[in-house]
Order: sequence, then C-alpha cells, then structure tokens
Amino acid sequence: MGIMNLTPDSFSDGGALPGVDAALRRAEAMLAEGADVLDLGAESTRPGAAPVGAEEELARLLPVVRALRERFPQSVLSVDTYKPAVAAEAIAAGADLVNDVEGGRHGAHGDESPMGLVCAKARCPLILMHRRREADYRDFWPEILGDLRASLRAAMAAGLPREQLWTDPGFGFGKTPAQNLQLVRELAKVAALGFPVLLGTSRKSTLGWVLDEPDPLRRGPGNDVTAAWGIAQGCSMIRVHDVAAIRPVVRMADALRRSPGMA
Repeated sequence: MGIMNLTPDSFSDGGALPGVDAALRRAEAMLAEGADVLDLGAESTRPGAAPVGAEEELARLLPVVRALRERFPQSVLSVDTYKPAVAAEAIAAGADLVNDVEGGRHGAHGDESPMGLVCAKARCPLILMHRRREADYRDFWPEILGDLRASLRAAMAAGLPREQLWTDPGFGFGKTPAQNLQLVRELAKVAALGFPVLLGTSRKSTLGWVLDEPDPLRRGPGNDVTAAWGIAQGCSMIRVHDVAAIRPVVRMADALRRSPGMA
C-alpha cells in the first residue's frame, strides 16, 4: 500500500502533492514501483494536527480520486478517512476500499459502526485500525485485542461481511515507543483474530527513537526491519511511503514465510 498524503501538514511529506497533476505523477511512479494499493489521505493524523472538516477533506480528496480512477482504471484506490460521509462520497467517486484510523467508531451511538453501514451499503472492504488518544493501558494485549474485536463486531453488526474486513494494530497511535515495538514483535496475536492485517510503521517516530534518527526520510532501515518482522508474524499488507525501497524486502520476507516447512 503506497501512501499518498494530499495534505499540507503530514509529518514527513506534507505539501508534497499540491494538486491533481502532482498526485497523478506520484501515483504513476508508485504503481510502476509495484504498489498494489494507493492510499489517499486528505487529513493529517500526526500528533497535534488540526482537525479538518468534511467539506475541506472532500475538496482535497475527490478531484484526485476521480482523476486516478480515469487515468488508472485498474488500480486499487483506498481512502484514508474516519468520516462516514467522506467515505461515501469517495466510494461514489471511484474508491475501492476505506482505511479508517478510528476503527469505524466515529459518530457511533449504538452497536453498529457508522462506517460499517456506509461500506456495507457500497459492498466496500474496510480496514479497522486500533487507536487510543493516550497510552493508558492496564493490560496491553487484552485491551488491544478487545478494542479490535469490538470494532469488528460493530462493523459486522452494520452488515459488513467478515471477508471484507481487515485489521490494523495502529502502530504510532496512542502507544509508547516500547508498546509500538511490542505490537510488531507479537503481531501474530492480531493475525490470530482471523482477519488480514495491515501494518504501517513507515517513517514513524518510534523508528527514529530506536535508530537515533530525527529525519523521517532517513529511517529506511527501520521501515525494512519492521516490515520483514511483521510479514513473518502474519501481516498481509505493508503501508509505506517508499514503495521501490520496500518491495524487495516484502518479496524476500514473504518468500521466507511461504517456503517449505514454514507455517
């Protein structure tokens, strides 16, 4: 999954795609490098980022979705949003799946996930990420898995079949650096829930903390190692900024996982 941030304030590449033409060029390059999915985000989720209203998010997002759908009709387009109304319009414009950093919980008042309702109506796959505002865990793994199960139940209660659901453990979202490392080290616990797992560690601050590297663009070794370890633990897709750099790592890790005698 190649990351395409259509924002002015994302943590490592804000403002890099200032318009439709720039987004088309970046998408073409990522697809040529081997991206299977393009993930379009129009609101930054970095710590301290200002919230963006649905109208502004759609103004950034929809022209790019429409242009990509026309230029690359066979590509798989993901929309990184937690707002059901934004997801509905993006799907209508040509998006294929939704990547929800709020786990489908935004605007929920009952047992059904509002994002699940949108995706069920559109027959659209949904990725449910784990997120907390604070790293306030008393019992880390039971709480992580319990939160993910609650998100999955709410999405299925909304009518979304389980085969259209993915999980994401939420590396970098409401966890300490040590907890982020624990997420990747024991990612098999998330895979054991029985849903495909997306892992997104690319350029994040925990990698800089471990490697003593303040520049997000120089955290490539951290990207590589976490991707390989995640695949070994059962991860099904890696979300990255640098598709060309990570592609051989993914191929090698996947070959090792699938080699004779491996689980």
